[in-house]
Amino acid sequence: MAINPNLTTDRATFVTHLECSMTGERYEADQLHGLSRVGRPLLVRYELDTIKAAITRALLEARPTDMWRWRELLPVRHTDNVVSLGEIETPLVPIPAAGGINCWVKDEGRLPTGSFKARGLVMAVSMAKELGVKRIAMPTNGNAGAALAAYASRCGIETIVFCPDDTPEINVREIALQGARVYRVNGLIDDCGAIVGKGAAEGRWFDFSTLKEPYRIEGKKTMGLELAAQFGWKLPDAIFYPTGGGTGLIGMWKAFDELEKLGWIGPRRPKMFAVQASGCAPIVKAFNDGVEHADRWEGAHTIASGIRVPRAVGDFLILRAVRESGGIAMAVDDALIEQAVVDCARQDGLLLCPEGGATLAAYRAALKDGLVSSDDKVVLFNCATGLKYPMPEANDAIDKDGPIDFDAL
Repeated sequence: MAINPNLTTDRATFVTHLECSMTGERYEADQLHGLSRVGRPLLVRYELDTIKAAITRALLEARPTDMWRWRELLPVRHTDNVVSLGEIETPLVPIPAAGGINCWVKDEGRLPTGSFKARGLVMAVSMAKELGVKRIAMPTNGNAGAALAAYASRCGIETIVFCPDDTPEINVREIALQGARVYRVNGLIDDCGAIVGKGAAEGRWFDFSTLKEPYRIEGKKTMGLELAAQFGWKLPDAIFYPTGGGTGLIGMWKAFDELEKLGWIGPRRPKMFAVQASGCAPIVKAFNDGVEHADRWEGAHTIASGIRVPRAVGDFLILRAVRESGGIAMAVDDALIEQAVVDCARQDGLLLCPEGGATLAAYRAALKDGLVSSDDKVVLFNCATGLKYPMPEANDAIDKDGPIDFDAL
């Protein structure tokens, strides 16, 4: 895909600086950063008043509906550094049978490499290219590593990926095929992250772990920007988001704040539901305990591997957004996740990934418990194409040379 023709070939962004998400300490833009001095994620800040004077909603709406239509709210300074594979605006797909008449799935499986990880990684890799990074390492449960491999290979950045040894086979193979060196580790994603962190401390590579560089949030926040535009600049009543590292939930919350400061939306916010699996629910426990940080979840297990994250570095940002929105963190069992995937496929023709199934299962539970009503406009995030995941066997066969019982068919 060619870069949006409305982009200039060399431009100044509206970024002013980076800021520690915990202390507010300021960091210079155009320099390579990891975590802040207190070990917390950095957030990118923009000249929003200048943007407000320079661009209108009408001008934005006239642009092609890809991710780069939001360029003034993105950090890449020079468009020659954008490493694009065709980041479209993903559709809102109604699921009236499985979810109800006011329920839509934002189907992120339509993005490059088949998952919403493309949003964060295209931004992070583009900025790595701009800042001169030559080698990257990352821990992954699958889809993030695939997106990193694709974008990094496209611009010639060397990539090493570490994944738990039970990562879905298709993910491991696509990471390798798309040019990264991938290693299976006999542990969970935070065990893989410890290897990445040790290598980074020795100067072997730049650490691309979730929220340990500042720009993945900026790519993921485009989910929130798109939702605002797709709903006519009025946000939905509730968002159910599959939450592991939580970058997208944090990013959307940041996007809504920026849009309000631009005058493009009002102060009303959706209730944010952070959805986890019962077998790995550190954010849910922290939410229920009323604390700001989550303890590591021991013995993490779930079929939804993308949300099997025992510890999230941005835990306090996830919890802050959920609480400020009036939403909750909630966990669902694997059996309910599987049933939701089956129901959506058979009743509405939309194949969800397990993490997407978790959001449908959580929405159903929230309806039952009165946390949302059937009149509320609700968005569920399907974070990847269901085609990447195991499906039930279908072994019925017919012998063409024998009698065929057409009535039985």
